Amino acid sequence: MDLNNPIAISVRGVCNRFGDQTIHDGVDLDVRSGEILGVVGGSGTGKSVLMRSIIGLKPPEEGEISIFGESMTRGDEAAQLDLRRRWGVMFQGGALFSTLTVAENVQVPLREFYPQLGKKLLDEIAAYKVVMAGLPPNAGPKYPSELSGGMKKRAGLARALALDPALLFLDEPTAGLDPIAAAAFDELTLSLSKTLGLTVFLITHDLDTLYAICDRVAVLADQKVIAVGTIPELLATDHPWIQEYFNGPRGRAAMAAVDREGAKGA
Repeated sequence: MDLNNPIAISVRGVCNRFGDQTIHDGVDLDVRSGEILGVVGGSGTGKSVLMRSIIGLKPPEEGEISIFGESMTRGDEAAQLDLRRRWGVMFQGGALFSTLTVAENVQVPLREFYPQLGKKLLDEIAAYKVVMAGLPPNAGPKYPSELSGGMKKRAGLARALALDPALLFLDEPTAGLDPIAAAAFDELTLSLSKTLGLTVFLITHDLDTLYAICDRVAVLADQKVIAVGTIPELLATDHPWIQEYFNGPRGRAAMAAVDREGAKGA
């Protein structure tokens, strides 16, 4: 990721509240085009809330959010609709519609934004996205209840890719997966990012994911983004949560795994 790349997402002074509870108080963050940005933070720091604010599901009480230079907080409805065509979202657990097949789930955003598309073309696009997400072709006619946890995640990813987005939001994509399935999902995310030139906003608790595929990591704490940088840059800070998170037993194990892979490739 080139730090000279243009900014895909700009967040300035964002405040989010639920009643008397303040979740964010002046969040600033830039996501650069072409990068995979990991977003971490303790429980209750509002990682998913921030994502929902960026994509317009939870407008912030204060602040400015721009995507590809267009305002999500002040822009007109037509401009925001055009922006929504340029991203895909994979919510926690996949968030599939249980009464629709995998293929029909993938077709939901296509039907919303391109109602003129015929059934044959919709079926062809859905079949392509299913395979792109690493699912077998016979997964398309299946219902979510017939899928494993890992397959549900990939079906959610296939739907997020339906509109050929430039920007991909992934909310805890490897949560609940075994280490092998999680590593495979990480590899798929990295491959899609490189092949399609995607910018990825990735919320995760998975240290292996952060080390394996993220260009930079943003840390939410104290109601703000307290640090953004590569993992070595974050390790050089003295914030207690960052030190506990990255230097704890799981952090050291993830770092050791990266070192082993580096030694193999040497």
